Amino acid sequence: MSIRGSDRSEGIAKKVYYSIGEVCELSGLKPHVLRYWESQFDVLSPTKNRGGNRAYRSKDIEVVLLVKHLLYDEKYTIEGANKRLLEMRREGELKDEREEVLRPQFLSAMKDELAELRALLTPDSSGGDS
Repeated sequence: MSIRGSDRSEGIAKKVYYSIGEVCELSGLKPHVLRYWESQFDVLSPTKNRGGNRAYRSKDIEVVLLVKHLLYDEKYTIEGANKRLLEMRREGELKDEREEVLRPQFLSAMKDELAELRALLTPDSSGGDS
């Protein structure tokens, strides 16, 4: 996954739709958790393709990360997180909050990607494999 400067304004990346597996990889969540959250949070509703598979847009991924932040970091209950999301939506803050939660995730992904590139480009100095 490469991240360019122009993609930063877009949020997640350059694809239009992501599979549930890709969202799980990006968010660190299991598929059953995402499916459960869909039943609990009205703001989380990915479309389904012709095959019936979930097709997440970058906006949906941002909502997933926001829900994860509210539940895991802020320690909201599902009911409390749902109320908070509805408040954010009503007050027009949902987009800003999605982007705010995404920022650390974006930077972390960029850092990981740079570390992988560095490992590929740096010659092995241990000399143990030869």
